[in-house]
Amino acid sequence: MSFDREREMHTATCGDCGNECQVPFKPKEDRPVYCRECFQNHKPAPRQGGGRFGGRSGGFGGDRGSRFGRRDDRPREMHDAKCGDCGTDTQVPFKPKEDRPVYCRECFQNHRN
Repeated sequence: MSFDREREMHTATCGDCGNECQVPFKPKEDRPVYCRECFQNHKPAPRQGGGRFGGRSGGFGGDRGSRFGRRDDRPREMHDAKCGDCGTDTQVPFKPKEDRPVYCRECFQNHRN
């Protein structure tokens, strides 16, 4: 596969200023196209955390302790469980399975290392 070939450009009219411009895609009738200058005004705000996958070390989202972040502010449903190591009663954010041990926060850290 060769990347030396030039992109096919298409002529369009900017949806803001009305100037003619060239874009690297075929414009659709139902969506506005913007020239280079006007496009800057329509760019979405950068995601918090930055980077391709959220930018924070140790996860993908901004919600500490949640691997993928939260989409809403509802409280998590917690489930009662008994730690498989020390026997302490604890709560976890998932429904425990009978055939898999669940660990309290302290014992879980020992299993991560």
